[in-house]
Amino acid sequence: MARNNTQTAQERTREFRAPEYLAWHVTQKGDKSFWNKVGAAWMHKDAKGYTLQLESLPVGGRIVLREPLEDTASPANDAGRS
Repeated sequence: MARNNTQTAQERTREFRAPEYLAWHVTQKGDKSFWNKVGAAWMHKDAKGYTLQLESLPVGGRIVLREPLEDTASPANDAGRS
């Protein structure tokens, strides 16, 4: 049986949008902060909330949402780190 592809072009475009925010797990060890990217957040189409997608769920520390940096030429770039 063939798959019924009823998605509109707008829905397909929405699936591949860059996130508005990146989610970072931040832990403190002495004077140092360690930032690990754990997910991303996308604004709802009605602009009244966000969907947060986490790749891992940290046990301790805090989760920080930061706007991605525009310059992402390097794969090692830690966008959003402060």
